[in-house]
Amino acid sequence: MTRGAARAGDTPSPGQPTKTYDSAFLKACRREPVPHTPVWFMRQAGRSLPEYLKVREGTQMLESCMQPELVTEITLQPVRRHKVDAAIYFSDIVVPLKAIGIELDIKPGVGPVIAEPIRTRADLARLRDLTPEDVQYVTEAIGMLTGELGQTPLIGFAGAPFTLASYLVEGGPSRNHEHTKALMYGDPQLWADLLDRLAEITSAFLKVQIEAGASAVQLFDSWVGALAPADYRRSVMPASTKVFEAVAPYGVPRIHFGVGTGELLGLMGEAGADVVGVDWRVPLDEAARRVGPGKALQGNLDPAVLFATREAVETKTREVLDAASGLEGHVFNLGHGVLPTTDPDALTRLVEYVHEQTAR
Repeated sequence: MTRGAARAGDTPSPGQPTKTYDSAFLKACRREPVPHTPVWFMRQAGRSLPEYLKVREGTQMLESCMQPELVTEITLQPVRRHKVDAAIYFSDIVVPLKAIGIELDIKPGVGPVIAEPIRTRADLARLRDLTPEDVQYVTEAIGMLTGELGQTPLIGFAGAPFTLASYLVEGGPSRNHEHTKALMYGDPQLWADLLDRLAEITSAFLKVQIEAGASAVQLFDSWVGALAPADYRRSVMPASTKVFEAVAPYGVPRIHFGVGTGELLGLMGEAGADVVGVDWRVPLDEAARRVGPGKALQGNLDPAVLFATREAVETKTREVLDAASGLEGHVFNLGHGVLPTTDPDALTRLVEYVHEQTAR
């Protein structure tokens, strides 16, 4: 199989794979008319699927991210089962950190754990540049995937500089981000240099995915909701903007998502995203007011709703669709990732319901 087989030189927009250009997902990202509201789910490839648990049995998380054939199979599973409008590349936000030699592990039930946290200027030397050779398995897996997916777009992704910095400084997941904020407030120059280095690493990782054939990219800033708007603008936004500007020449849609970011939505759009992801706490019509014109929105059904009755799921989904009715562009998604114990059939029914309700 030829790597990047879905790409072609006569693309309508630089870097856009022609096979996927007219897909409902990419049209919605570009705020163009769509045949139906496109649907995909964060964490659609993973723990909620029995076929995922079976194929990953006995393989550690980070190890599974480095096996192209396994990555391909896991990425395709939700597309086959749910008939979603886009695939999301199966990986983890700490993969590029691992690839440049940071000693870390993903511990079940905990998350990424860093052996030696980065908290001093001397520690910055451990964050070397990321090269395509460091993540050759990503290029190989995406080449395989674009051949299998055909007209279904593949979304590449990376962790945003703030969230990566939080893991690195805290040494793992944190509820209060006390070490992170202490560094940000106490040594703003070191903090700025740290985020700038992470922006370069993140940009390189996204470029690898786009050049291999990803049709869009999403920047996950999972922890940035812990910040006040003024702190975000001053201490985080420049690094996120650097990432979005680095991949802008490719012409692929850029999605920005964070959790608990209702007060940051306008700034997150201002950072350079084409599509702003919204969690379930802010209705999409209000989110559109905060973000302003010229951006598509993604979201935003509460993942916990999927544990309710079918009728309740449809009622809450209808509320999301109604709130999105006046948007320039809308990609239906959950307000965060699929919860591990979600019934996969509930997800399949949700895709069908959104497609039926929004068919044009």
